[in-house]
Amino acid sequence: MKIYFSIDNPLGYWKSLADGPRSEPYSSRVLKWRRVVFIAKWMVVTEFMTKDTFDVFEKTITKVPDFQAFMTVNELDESSDKLAEEFSGTVRQKEIGRTRNGERISALFIGAGKKTALLFGAPHPNEPIGTLLLDYFSWELARNDELRAALDYTFVIVKVADKDGLRLNEGWLKGPFTVTHYARNFYRPGGDTQVEWTFPIRYKDYSFDSPIPETRALMSIMDAYKPDFIYSLHNAGFGGAYYYINVRAPLLDPIFQLYPKFLGVPLSLGEPEVPWAVKYSSAIYKLLSLRDNYEFLKKQDVSPFETLKSGGSSLDYASSVNPGVCGLVSEVPYFYDPRIEDLSETEQTRKESVLARTDEAEARWKYIASVLAKLANAEVRKRDRFAEALLHFSETQPKSLEATRKWAETDPLLARKATVAEVFDNQQVSKFYMLLMFGMLLRMAKGKAVDSSIATPLTGELESQLDEQSSSLESELRYKVIPLRDLVRIQLSSGLYTMLYLQDCC
Repeated sequence: MKIYFSIDNPLGYWKSLADGPRSEPYSSRVLKWRRVVFIAKWMVVTEFMTKDTFDVFEKTITKVPDFQAFMTVNELDESSDKLAEEFSGTVRQKEIGRTRNGERISALFIGAGKKTALLFGAPHPNEPIGTLLLDYFSWELARNDELRAALDYTFVIVKVADKDGLRLNEGWLKGPFTVTHYARNFYRPGGDTQVEWTFPIRYKDYSFDSPIPETRALMSIMDAYKPDFIYSLHNAGFGGAYYYINVRAPLLDPIFQLYPKFLGVPLSLGEPEVPWAVKYSSAIYKLLSLRDNYEFLKKQDVSPFETLKSGGSSLDYASSVNPGVCGLVSEVPYFYDPRIEDLSETEQTRKESVLARTDEAEARWKYIASVLAKLANAEVRKRDRFAEALLHFSETQPKSLEATRKWAETDPLLARKATVAEVFDNQQVSKFYMLLMFGMLLRMAKGKAVDSSIATPLTGELESQLDEQSSSLESELRYKVIPLRDLVRIQLSSGLYTMLYLQDCC
């Protein structure tokens, strides 16, 4: 296969091209990133693809629509039905299960390749970027013979893994895209009712075997098709782009790291999402597993039974039916602040920064627990999704924070000075995610499941709390909303090149 050029030290070359002095005009640095991404892609992809395939991929990525809003559950269903009808010779649609509320969960089957790829969107229902990707990609696969020929896969596509949850997020899907509007219309289930984290698992003395119906639907696909690649389409809320993958594939690193830069999207260079994350490279981590979480908790002398209360991940289960499966997660955010990629030193140590975050989170969760004690009894928990989620989080988060505190106090790696990105992650980004919990608390208080005689007096207090926190946070941030098209392109690019890598190199 033709290699277009060779460089002795490609990593150094990419860095020298990408890093311009900060005094350079922004436009000059962007041009350098465009150049380095193009070079990086050719250096990488020519090792396992032809120029024709490269062109097919680049055209597919470039054609991503300029999305201005997210699609609702009904819109996504209507699009799938229309696709299956228009391309009946190429696309097959099949019901694979029902949601907790009884809605149809369907999968699209496209292609007849040697390998199988399972792609599913909204494994957490507040993360719908992948639903846009899958809607676009399913149509493109159906009508683009060259794309199907380049990818020797049978595709199983589930656009929305958690339909019930996505419906509870529809208040923000059409905008306006602000931190406050997002928080006021946010919903995320607790770990014991999340699609992603309720797969059956047994590890040492811990076991979980209560998959929710949506999880069982995905399990049926995994059992029947034993996928070679699973793409669980998560996304972040605030920060920068980062990735999880369970195979070490350095050949893919420059695509993961440089393509976001090409689009002007920063990498997340602050704290990892969880303390036990194993870092492969900048913004690239080993895919998370319940097993690793368990070992981290044990190391901190914190009970996994009081902290986890959930199951394994989609990869945990998929690897039990196909040990060679590759799993990828491409986390891209709605909002970013340039501080998320600032690696200059601060006066704080990383330990001080993490502990300050932990202190504040503990205080916030204590307040949330006090409100739940007044509003959410066992009966409310059964009838209200917000109460169900918040009660789970309020039961597990204190122990998780205890483990984080012990880690921060004992790990010598946290003695160094923290970067601006790490402090920003521990302060502003942490406040952003706590704000979302207060948004759910207010929605629960306004709901029909709680006793209005108790809830009504509290609603004003919660409104004030949410207003105060959101106003304070918005004043601390210099955030920008990232175009949806760019977020979809990042997920599409990383998915396409990973599938090609697995197809031709493994």
